[in-house]
Amino acid sequence: MKKYTSILSVILFFFIHSNSWAQPAESFVKVNVAPEKTDWVYKPNEKVKFAVSITKNDIELPNVAVRYEVGPEMMSPVKTENVVLKNGTTVIDGGTLKEAGFLRCRVVASYEGKEYSGLATAAFSPDAIQSTTNEPEDFWTFWQKAKAEASKIPLDARVRLLPDRCTEKVNVYEVNIQNYKPGTRLFGIVCVPKAPGKYPALLHVPGAGVRGYYGDVNTAEKGVITLQIGIHGVPVTLDASVYNNLSAGALDGYPNYNLDDKDRYYYKRVYLGCVRAVDFIFNLPEFDGNNIVVMGGSQGGALSIVTAALDNRIKGLVAFYPALCDLTGYLHGRAGGWPHLFSASNLSFNNTSQKIETSKYYDIVNFARHLNVPGFYSWGYNDVTCPPTSMYAAYNVITAPKTLFLAEETGHWTYPEQWEKAYDFALKLLKK
Repeated sequence: MKKYTSILSVILFFFIHSNSWAQPAESFVKVNVAPEKTDWVYKPNEKVKFAVSITKNDIELPNVAVRYEVGPEMMSPVKTENVVLKNGTTVIDGGTLKEAGFLRCRVVASYEGKEYSGLATAAFSPDAIQSTTNEPEDFWTFWQKAKAEASKIPLDARVRLLPDRCTEKVNVYEVNIQNYKPGTRLFGIVCVPKAPGKYPALLHVPGAGVRGYYGDVNTAEKGVITLQIGIHGVPVTLDASVYNNLSAGALDGYPNYNLDDKDRYYYKRVYLGCVRAVDFIFNLPEFDGNNIVVMGGSQGGALSIVTAALDNRIKGLVAFYPALCDLTGYLHGRAGGWPHLFSASNLSFNNTSQKIETSKYYDIVNFARHLNVPGFYSWGYNDVTCPPTSMYAAYNVITAPKTLFLAEETGHWTYPEQWEKAYDFALKLLKK
């Protein structure tokens, strides 16, 4: 019972403080779409059919007009049609793919003047998907040099107790450390158990966007130091209006900043900041000096892989639907990872040789090649933010121990069962 309560409190923490990971709200009318094979997996050239039903109150609606489109995920559809479902159901012939990848069927139903949509994505030999990016010859040298230079910068750690967030068992602080060069700062929330002793640590790396953070108090109450960081050099305890203004202003489109220069690209400060966060944890007197795991989703899933690859002090990682994977996919006629740097809408300003080359130094595929620690990974086939093609391109190059928990029907969100398995994995590595 104690373990069950612990897991529920952790899940509640993430549902409250990370809305991009929460399951979407239920719809009045449901558009149900699914491949006919129960595992959603096909072989190249094997025909796929999508079963469709339109329901209200779990009862099929008659005479509903729908339009549907079928094609490789994130690409232009190869088949579109408008039909009326007399009995509320139909089966769509989706065709096939000739090679490994994902084929998506999207259905939009019109009912009483409002549109409702649903989609499903069939996998074609996903374990055979290969990356389109390549690793530059100096990739590892570039990052080792960057780490070495950053390590010379004093941490200059400043902590501020947040009394209103402390509990009977945990002290909560805002932390502010110097990042990869003098004057740059990294902010976060660290939660430390009050009882004397040495504790393992869990580093939370953030999803995309600009926001404040509360800190993972629940896990800290179970005897684990937790550090939740931001990436933008902005305090993480400000009023929400500040982050909204930054999102709409100075930090709007930050994943594109300085993409034409690998030494100045925005994510250099981010990747090195994750390593600096590990430095901070290792300087905490309450840390046990050994057991540390990194965890995140989306952009945070990418940063989990980066941190574990760059820092051999990390003992394991959890990555939900990692972003920044196989960024050049769009240049090869298939989906690339978030932030879709080379998609059709971004080609007009990103399709240059310099920007393409810079992307290779930050592509998660190339960090995944260097992983040496066990990892837990989880995603769904219906993700339209981090396409599964891109995630498999990274996952398939990992030679370290790896566990993939699929929730096929999910998009860019998670079920509680995914979090349960992720925390079981992490806490086992932390010996909790």
